[in-house]
Amino acid sequence: MVWCGFNKKKVYRLCKELNVLRLQRIVKPKYPRKIAKNREITKPNSLWEVDIKYGYIHDEDRFFYIVSFLDVYDRNIIEHHIGLSCTAEDIVIILKRSLMNRGLYDKETDLVIRSDNGPQFISHKFEDT
Repeated sequence: MVWCGFNKKKVYRLCKELNVLRLQRIVKPKYPRKIAKNREITKPNSLWEVDIKYGYIHDEDRFFYIVSFLDVYDRNIIEHHIGLSCTAEDIVIILKRSLMNRGLYDKETDLVIRSDNGPQFISHKFEDT
């Protein structure tokens, strides 16, 4: 075998210069994707993000969950929860505590809560709250 000093990047570049590359196929999505509208955030408490992260406890052979509500305007965590379970009831409790922390619990507001639509966030209990 003779080593000529060409790696795959150089071969690709040369083929591209010679116009001998095949057109790549265009992958079409199988379903229409819904892209969230980008909002211009000008004040606190207009857009919150919520997410669930989890980790593994090796000695106990189980997972723990961290849920946090984040205000997008000032990037501060409003409320968080660390526990061994993460149900819709837990999310509702954390949401109510977050609203109380910001003084919005009994007020009419234009607050939008953005999530990844996990099972806790699409539950009837969370939606009703």
